[in-house]
Amino acid sequence: MTGAETFEFFRRLAEANPSPETELRWTNPYTLLVAVVLSAQATDVGVNKATQALFETVDTPDKMVALGEEGLKQHIRTIGLFNTKAKNVIALSQALLAEHGGAVPADRAALERLPGVGRKTANVVLNVAFAQETFAVDTHIFRVGNRTSLAPGKTPLAVEQKLERRVPQPFRLGAHHWLILHGRYVCKARRPECWRCVVADLCRYRPKTPAPAA
Repeated sequence: MTGAETFEFFRRLAEANPSPETELRWTNPYTLLVAVVLSAQATDVGVNKATQALFETVDTPDKMVALGEEGLKQHIRTIGLFNTKAKNVIALSQALLAEHGGAVPADRAALERLPGVGRKTANVVLNVAFAQETFAVDTHIFRVGNRTSLAPGKTPLAVEQKLERRVPQPFRLGAHHWLILHGRYVCKARRPECWRCVVADLCRYRPKTPAPAA
């Protein structure tokens, strides 16, 4: 995809959705961090259901540590891998208190040192909570990047690096949201809905999926 095509790709996504944002519900950088950690191999809808009551009373690392691992499990049992995730959330909360005064650091390296936090999670937090131009490559962005030829790569990091080089201003801050939402609702894994895609003519995917019969 050429530079002009990439600009037009994001221009159309931005026109269709001028203010993209995460579908995870959060109230501060800490609850966002917890929600993103919990969202691994889980849906945003499922995480939001599990954290609705949790975040009403537990919205800081000290409150989470006071709740404890078993208490947290009672809230997140409906989420996949909840045992491991509960352990990580308590551990990262303890680390935030011990190493950062209870604040979530606006630094990728510091975030990645927290238990259960990888590059994708760190990128989401940096982008959403701290308005940094990062590209959090999940399964949706990996698929869209490769399928469209916007940012082809064999690994999430390779796709991220392509996006870092190719996404132009003024679209860099919202790019990962547009791509996630596009992959989630239009460029779906099993059957992309090419017939209603606003960037279908720019996309290299062939053959285009026809509209279902009436």
